[in-house]
Amino acid sequence: MHELLTPPRPQVDSGPFDQLRMTFRLLTWCLVFLGTITLVHTQPPESNTQILWQADTDGYHTYRIPVLLATPPGTLLAFAEGRADGSSDAGNIDLVFRRSIDNGRTWSSTAVICDDGPHTCGNPAPVVDQETGLIHLLLTRNIGSDDERSIMLGTSQDIRRVWYTQSTDDGLTWATPRDLSGSVREANWRWYATGPVHGIQLTQGRHKGRLVIPANHSVASVESDATTYRSHVLFSDDGGHHWQLGGTHGPYTNESTVVELSDGTLMLNMRSYHGEQRRAVVTSENGGVTWSAVSLDSTLIEPTCQASLLRYRWPTSDYPHGILLFSNPASTTRDHMTIRASFDDGASWPVQRLIERGSSAYSSLARLPNDEIGLLYERSNYEQIIFARFSLDWVLNN
Repeated sequence: MHELLTPPRPQVDSGPFDQLRMTFRLLTWCLVFLGTITLVHTQPPESNTQILWQADTDGYHTYRIPVLLATPPGTLLAFAEGRADGSSDAGNIDLVFRRSIDNGRTWSSTAVICDDGPHTCGNPAPVVDQETGLIHLLLTRNIGSDDERSIMLGTSQDIRRVWYTQSTDDGLTWATPRDLSGSVREANWRWYATGPVHGIQLTQGRHKGRLVIPANHSVASVESDATTYRSHVLFSDDGGHHWQLGGTHGPYTNESTVVELSDGTLMLNMRSYHGEQRRAVVTSENGGVTWSAVSLDSTLIEPTCQASLLRYRWPTSDYPHGILLFSNPASTTRDHMTIRASFDDGASWPVQRLIERGSSAYSSLARLPNDEIGLLYERSNYEQIIFARFSLDWVLNN
């Protein structure tokens, strides 16, 4: 285990300063072990952060909803919504992306995956097939003048649709999107959002190879409030050719992120409207077809916001359950972007690292080809989308 979880070993005395340092380290470990303090460390070096999107550039008023994906050949793909007319969630919104082939040190220019004129294309939810390298991207589309409230109340001009596209060349080009709505939404669903976060491919058990995408929706109601929100997943068992609905959970949850636990169980971690400002969690033992009763994770404080989960490492002798990472604004307001680590399949989160002290919101984690950790996140009241990279050792031991 890493330094924060293992008491420091006695060392040969080399002077009063070392004695004082050793005493401080021992006291710190004891406090962490007893759960009486939480360690929040320094932010990553500026040399390891860069602005991928800045408001009022390249014809877009605002960039939002970042998602990061690493592909088997070693490419990084960063996705976002390019909002042309303003910062609103409705209107003329394109789905855009950038590529990196050097672990995020340099990036291609911004390119467009989906531009439907004055209408809305957004909520990127990519997943890559580790065997074929095929990149699947689910997104949502609605008429630009239809906002979330009108869609939830059923007064919109059209439904919120689920579109699908794919790339066969490691993200260089993308197929024309096609509509999946007929097979992945119920008749009484109104609002719909894919992701926004990466999906996963299952690695073990009866459903090995299954592609799983987190999503959410609202059900028909005369109200347009959180009581109508539900989380669900989509999955494909044939390499992305066909998609179907998995289990639904709710009410009071929507944007979610999914991870495969060490025993093959799925854990869905959800934005919560339960009034406790803590993340909601459910699990599935059948590949996402059904879900357990909800619990609130008392450690994972949130301001009612999207978050990201990532399995960084599978079980080893040093880490019997592997390592999970989690990112979100660890606050009751949208600030203090933080990354946490778990060594027991998300039962506890003993390590946390501050990434951004100020304004921050949506985020997305990826393991980079060089084994660094990549984090794509919103900063400065949605003025910027930042890419940060750092080592696992920096997260665990500094």
